[in-house]
Amino acid sequence: MKNVVIIGAGPAGLTAAYELLKDSGSEQYNVTVLEESEVFGGISQTVRYKGNRMDIGGHRFFSKDDEIMKWWSELMPIQGKPAFDDKILGREKPLEKGGPDPETEDEVMLVRDRVSRIYYNHCFFDYPVTMNMNTIKNMGLVTTAKAGFSYLYSCVNKLPENNLENFYINRFGRVLYSMFFEGYTEKLWGRHPSEISADWGAQRVKGLSITAIIKDMFTKLIGTKNNNNAETSLIEQYWYPKYGPGQLWELVAQKTEKMGGKILLNHSVSEIKTSDGKITSVICKTADGEKEIKGDVFISSMPIKDLLGGMDVKNDEAKAIAEGLPYRDFVTVGLLVDKLKLVNKTDKRTLGNIVPDCWIYVQDKGVKLGRIQIFNNWSPYMVKNPAETVWIGLEYFCAEGDDFWNMSDKDCINFAIKELIKMGVIRKGAVKDAHREKIKKAYPAYFDTYKDFDEVVDYLNGFDNLFCVGRNGQHRYNNMDHSMLTAINAVKAVKSGSADKSAVWNVNTEKEYHEQK
Repeated sequence: MKNVVIIGAGPAGLTAAYELLKDSGSEQYNVTVLEESEVFGGISQTVRYKGNRMDIGGHRFFSKDDEIMKWWSELMPIQGKPAFDDKILGREKPLEKGGPDPETEDEVMLVRDRVSRIYYNHCFFDYPVTMNMNTIKNMGLVTTAKAGFSYLYSCVNKLPENNLENFYINRFGRVLYSMFFEGYTEKLWGRHPSEISADWGAQRVKGLSITAIIKDMFTKLIGTKNNNNAETSLIEQYWYPKYGPGQLWELVAQKTEKMGGKILLNHSVSEIKTSDGKITSVICKTADGEKEIKGDVFISSMPIKDLLGGMDVKNDEAKAIAEGLPYRDFVTVGLLVDKLKLVNKTDKRTLGNIVPDCWIYVQDKGVKLGRIQIFNNWSPYMVKNPAETVWIGLEYFCAEGDDFWNMSDKDCINFAIKELIKMGVIRKGAVKDAHREKIKKAYPAYFDTYKDFDEVVDYLNGFDNLFCVGRNGQHRYNNMDHSMLTAINAVKAVKSGSADKSAVWNVNTEKEYHEQK
């Protein structure tokens, strides 16, 4: 029997544990998952607050990979009856024959409409930007013409894609870049796009451009739209657990433990011991002091910086690169309001006639706020009283230890409320309750020493029994399905006895990954 130690109980770590045990049970593998916090799901957790739930970052359950879609639906079947809001509003959704009724059963995936828009200059624009009459009206004819000529110029005068700014300009033109990408990107990363590697753009908007947007518009008009061939940013429906993403990962954790896996919470890995090119054990900090856990195989989703920093055999060059890897931290402020000031001018029916958006991207450079989630639209079951209140999440990007991160809960909440009032999103006195959550290392960043990251990968691959998975485990801006695939590929290698890590590292690197099935 092999002892497998998995560091982290986020999507990657829990997927690895589940995959190791689901066929072989605990007969072949003794699986131990070490989680430094008290919750499952990492940044895919769901926070509970007085009957309301917060999704940290917003997680659509959609993947181009059939294996992942099947994985999700086998754990949580697709709804067979209308959800609370769809039933009241008479909205039709594709229902699964014999599927569970979300009004009476909890382990169910809802089918939700994707509505994400940009809020810029007190106007709503489609996300991604679509050249329709609404856009032209909001931008004005002069700005629209400038944007068009700017895009045409970018088609014949390509800039070298040695930074994120040039990457965006090549695809959208300088005018649209300055309106819809420059300010938001700087909010997100705390750096101007000219200082950021184009790799980040390649990861997040693969194949997306004005050409892709126009093609998407025409396929809708002639009725040939197919989600399986759409850009990830353009999909129109997705699955979502009744009580948010954390519900699914809590279920995976339960099933892992039932199959014989051990999940140890509040176990923070601080040291990694090695010998003869292998990891031999890890030292954990716990409430009861330090604990050493030995293993034959180690699957790590902990931040690369911490992994290298904790190793007892030092490669000075690799350690220096890992030490310099940057991260962006994250704060969500949940506000419970009686109603929004924003007016629903769409043809989409909603409870209380609120705007139908799941996410609203805030491009206004005059506020720090980056994005707004409306949890009512993700799932009505995320909100204690979805017919009479609106539960929103305000997303701020910052650095651990900076002034914003160090604000008290009260000051941070008041800051957020003032920004929403300034933007015209809520009226004074609308807030009934509030809650703040802080998440460290939410976004691995693509600048500073990242340019030399391949040297770190080569060094880590030298440890035969170490597999790095997940967003922070690979320092790659993976979506949830990508993180899961890294874990699935790692488990395949473990089961086959292979030390080849290429399939694990190659997830989410091909530019075509999101474009076609």
